[in-house]
Amino acid sequence: MLKMYTFSIVILTFLALIDVEAAPSKYTTKFDNINTDDILNNDRLLNNYFKCLMDQGKCTPEGEELKKWIPDAIDNDCKDCSEKQRKEAEKVIKFLHDKKDTMWKQLEEKYDPTGKYREKYQKDAERLEIKV
Repeated sequence: MLKMYTFSIVILTFLALIDVEAAPSKYTTKFDNINTDDILNNDRLLNNYFKCLMDQGKCTPEGEELKKWIPDAIDNDCKDCSEKQRKEAEKVIKFLHDKKDTMWKQLEEKYDPTGKYREKYQKDAERLEIKV
């Protein structure tokens, strides 16, 4: 599901998943040490990031950075992401799809309202065992 892969990048940044070892200069590396698992397993933190991305709450600097780069990362297949960012994004996508389906669907609606990325990322979804 392309939305999932694309959204993962959004969530990646969103969750300050920017654990960028050799990230390109386009995306920031200042949040490299944030632990994605800590965020995913803490409903309060996860909800705060979610609200930020959905324009329903305040954003941390990490959340603002994520919102800034999500559309670009989704559109260009995360070509400016590091390998670490890609792996973390996949982790986030799988987690949201499997455990926070309502949240996932809302993020998809916001960041891919026409579904144009769904087909583009279909193979990635299948690889992650995500049903479209």
